[in-house]
Amino acid sequence: MIETVIFYVASLIAVVFVFAPHEYAHAFVAYKNGDPTAKIRGRMTLNPIKHIDPAGFVLCALVGFGWAKPVPIDPYNFRNYKKGMFTTAVAGVIVNYIIAFFAYLLFVLCERFLIHYISQGIVAYYAIIFVCQILYLIFLYSVYSFVFNLLPLYPLDGFRIVQAVTRQVNPVQRFLRNYGQVILIIFLIESFICGFVVDRVPNAQIANIVDHLDILSYLGWFAENIIGFPIKAAWGWILKI
Repeated sequence: MIETVIFYVASLIAVVFVFAPHEYAHAFVAYKNGDPTAKIRGRMTLNPIKHIDPAGFVLCALVGFGWAKPVPIDPYNFRNYKKGMFTTAVAGVIVNYIIAFFAYLLFVLCERFLIHYISQGIVAYYAIIFVCQILYLIFLYSVYSFVFNLLPLYPLDGFRIVQAVTRQVNPVQRFLRNYGQVILIIFLIESFICGFVVDRVPNAQIANIVDHLDILSYLGWFAENIIGFPIKAAWGWILKI
């Protein structure tokens, strides 16, 4: 019970460290490209309250995938339209990857050095577990955000990248804009149903089949084990030197 509470509280804290810098990066890079819209509307800030969408915040804390309130931009203010669109779109995921890089280091150090203080008592034990959980979830949700936001579906960053590298009006871009949100909702609902079935169906074979149908779980595996692998490998190598 205590471990469950620790996990969900740690999740809520971790999401703040993922969403706020992500959205700030969009606003800052847009401003540097000539668009002051986000700054004028008070979105060029690290204050998480300005960026959090309640539904996306809770979903990310529960399942690892969610969304923040999109930063408003006016691409026609960019000095160079394509450059502005591209750099603004990728700014958030780049920041998330940098955060993941350093969060994983802190997690490893927490595990290696603070673990010795567990014998100090039950309060110290759970405090250390709590800190380690937060750090690992910041790493995990950051690489999740990296992968999820690069999906080429409106209103994610991947769609903005498509806008930057393709001509203004084309059938693919129109489809991704018109149906992107619908596809995302389908992914989330499908993932929720799969998780619900896996947790409640006693037949292990059926549960295993359903688990393999969860699209977001594949994205999560890819994020943690493929996108996150260079981070783990880099710190594993550096800390052994």
